[in-house]
Amino acid sequence: MSVFGILGEGLARGADALTPLFGAAATAAAIVLCTLAVRAALHPLARAAARGEKARAALAPQLAALQRKHRGNPERLQKATSDLYARTGSSPLAGCLPALLQLPVFFVMYHLFSTGSGGLLGHTLLGAPLGGSWRRALADGGVFGPHGLVYLVLFALVAAVATWNFRRARATAAAAPAPGAVGGSTLPGPGGMAKLMPLLSFGTLITVAVVPLAAGLYMVTTTVWTACERALLHRDRTPDGAQGQGQVAEGAPVKDPAVAAEEQSAAPPNPPAQRRAPQTRAARQRAARARANSRRAEAAKTVTTPQ
Repeated sequence: MSVFGILGEGLARGADALTPLFGAAATAAAIVLCTLAVRAALHPLARAAARGEKARAALAPQLAALQRKHRGNPERLQKATSDLYARTGSSPLAGCLPALLQLPVFFVMYHLFSTGSGGLLGHTLLGAPLGGSWRRALADGGVFGPHGLVYLVLFALVAAVATWNFRRARATAAAAPAPGAVGGSTLPGPGGMAKLMPLLSFGTLITVAVVPLAAGLYMVTTTVWTACERALLHRDRTPDGAQGQGQVAEGAPVKDPAVAAEEQSAAPPNPPAQRRAPQTRAARQRAARARANSRRAEAAKTVTTPQ
């Protein structure tokens, strides 16, 4: 028996245990609960990926400053960037490995729910067959038919999450420092990806419409989990999705001395610090005596100086 067959049979047993609570919708409930359990088990990997993402975000201003400083000198820029990553113990791929490790699990779950191993697709959710698609629901009763309403609820959830992801990603991209130009041309790739990524969330709507309902339930559940998980892991950011200018991200690296020197030389000189008034009575008296002695010394110097 294949791995998918074993997983399907286990999920079918779980659905049988849930039948007293959910009735005919027990298989759909088992799909949702199984998805939540797997995502909870993968949460440590998601936390590691979020830490890597925060580390890259903390380095972004320094990288932008290095790109401005070494504009037109790619070799110096590459060396300075490598030194920065070496000092901070980070890398341009920080957090990518934990994210990649989750992909095989997602593939297995999607294949399980889309192929219906263990007879999963033979059950229904509020009358809508788990093996059917939105096209079949439209043929059975139209958009507002009993089967179509199930899909409308799923579409509404996906649209709400996709809109939230889109607004958050756009705000984060707008607050991020723009990459500098190297050799007279901007760096290719990241800019286009930053504009494309917020739109990918809406692709889930198409996926839910064309895959079997069981796989659509999985897609909606994992999409909602991902949105809530990102909100939890990035709760230390400002509401617009970017860190406040006056805040320092946890684990932020020490600023590159060369970048700090450049910023300090470009900054306007600080005004002279104002002398603070003494706070205690004894200190005020000492300061008054010192001023009186200074005035007497200046007066005596004026009298003894020949005209």
